[in-house]
Amino acid sequence: MKKRVAMLVMMSMLVGLTACGGNKGGADSTSASASKSSPEATKTPESSSSAESSSSKTEGGMKIGISYQNLSNEFITYMAEAARNKADEMGIELVELDGQGSAEEQLKQVESFITDECDAIILNPYDASGCVPCVNAANEADIPIVVVNGLVDNVDEATCYVGGDTVDSGRLAMQCMADELGGKGNIVVILGPTSHSAQLDRSQGIEEVLANYPDIKIVAEQTANWDRAEAMTLMENWLQMGDQIDGVVAQNDEMAIGALKAIQAAGMEDSIKVVGIDAIADALALVESEEMIGTVYQDAVGQGAGAVEAAVKAVKGEAVEKETLIPYVLITKENVAEWK
Repeated sequence: MKKRVAMLVMMSMLVGLTACGGNKGGADSTSASASKSSPEATKTPESSSSAESSSSKTEGGMKIGISYQNLSNEFITYMAEAARNKADEMGIELVELDGQGSAEEQLKQVESFITDECDAIILNPYDASGCVPCVNAANEADIPIVVVNGLVDNVDEATCYVGGDTVDSGRLAMQCMADELGGKGNIVVILGPTSHSAQLDRSQGIEEVLANYPDIKIVAEQTANWDRAEAMTLMENWLQMGDQIDGVVAQNDEMAIGALKAIQAAGMEDSIKVVGIDAIADALALVESEEMIGTVYQDAVGQGAGAVEAAVKAVKGEAVEKETLIPYVLITKENVAEWK
């Protein structure tokens, strides 16, 4: 059985566990599954704060609003499709909005869900501190709020969290690079958006591993905002500076691929190694062809589906696990065939 299927079974078991009673306000804290479909197969939700439902209201009448951090991110489109499929399967009306990389827009969207009397809210936060008011607004309205994939600073006040131990994704990526370099060399780190919870956590994981490798030096690090084109430009600039670079640790696959394109254009692919995070389809293909040394899999399907399941339980007053952590997995040329 493929690893994705086995991990989805694990995810279902995790979501089914219970630790505390579900409630409508705050309570007592970015993976394998079925194959991910292409972004082209995913319907794009509205980007405005005026909520439009992506499916007709069902007989049960339950309505859940979900605000995605940014649907220009391929990983988020996979998660969105999984949430939509799970809602359809459960007969739930899902109102979907795209935050477009703005905590302010996400707050407007949460407020629109409250005005539209959604029974629960799912928040995929763009900014750990900027999205704090989203959780506060839901709690003040006595509406359950499930945080998915990324953390907010007041996640303890949310109904629950569904996602990964994001620090571990940074550890896995950095350890992969350290092993590839034999414990010494110069690296550059391409960061996610400043203050994004995944950026902060992945940086922490990278730093934890680097503490064990004094001969690996970070010669440059800068954000490329999860964007492939921005990462390509950033890498081009670093290469033009002429510093010795042996490896690139990118905090997501989009940025890893952008950096790789710049490296290949400069004819330096044999001397500079690249690792990413997310295990999107393009990255898996590049790992298989050995153009990337690895990527870290996080479960888009498990997180999207799990968030919907948790929200439904909270609305029904059923017990909800406060924190559902879905493990990350390092994918290299040795095991990539199991994940495609």
